[in-house]
Amino acid sequence: MQTFLQTYIPNVMEIPDEFIQATKDTIYMSVFTALIAGIFGIFFGVVLVVTRPGGLLPQRTIFNVLDKIVNIVRSIPFIILLSLLGTVTRAIVHTTIGATAALVPLIIGTIPFFARQIEIALLEVGPGVVEAAEAMGTSPLGIIFRVYLKEGLPGIVRVSALTIINIIGLTAMAGAVGAGGLGSLAVTRGYNRFQTDVTWVAMLIILVLVFISQSVSNLIIKKITH
Repeated sequence: MQTFLQTYIPNVMEIPDEFIQATKDTIYMSVFTALIAGIFGIFFGVVLVVTRPGGLLPQRTIFNVLDKIVNIVRSIPFIILLSLLGTVTRAIVHTTIGATAALVPLIIGTIPFFARQIEIALLEVGPGVVEAAEAMGTSPLGIIFRVYLKEGLPGIVRVSALTIINIIGLTAMAGAVGAGGLGSLAVTRGYNRFQTDVTWVAMLIILVLVFISQSVSNLIIKKITH
C-alpha cells in the first residue's frame, strides 16, 4: 500500500501533516461560519417572511430595505467580497491572512444567502396553518416558533445542508487568497508547483466533507419527517 501511494501521490505523501492541518482549517472555517451565519440567517429569514406585504407583521420599509440588502450582497462575487472586506477583517481580527480572518467575509457572504433560503423554506408553510393559529389567538412570537419554525423544519434542514455545502466551497475559494485550508493547499502546492496529485487529493477530501454533511442532513430529515 505504501508503495502504491508513493507511486501515485508522491507529493501528498511528503506533506501529510499539511493535509491534516488544512483539513482542520477547512472544518474550522465551515463549522464556525455555519453556526454564526446560521443564527443571523434564520433571524433575517424570519424577518423577511413576517414583514413582507400580507405577512404576519407587515412592515413595508423594513422588508424592502432588508430584501434589497440581501439581493445586493448575494450578487457580489465572493472573491470580490474578500477584497472589499479587507479593511473590516483587519479591524476585527488584525490580519487578513489565515482561517480566522477568513471567517469575516465567509460569515458576511453566507448570511444573505442563508436568509433567502430560510425565507423560501418558511414560505412553504401552508397559509391555512398560520391562519388557524391566528384564529386560536396565538401570539405572533408563538406563530413564529410553533408554526413557521416547527412546520418548516424539514425545509430548514434541507436549505441548511445546501448552505453548508456552499460554505465548504467558499472556504476553498478563500484559500486561494491566503485563508488556509484545503483550497490554499490545492492552489499553493497543487497549482503553483504543478503537483497535480495534491490538487486531486484536496478535492477528494472536500468532496468527502460535502458527502458527510449531505448524509447527516438526509438522516435528520428522515427522522423529523417520520
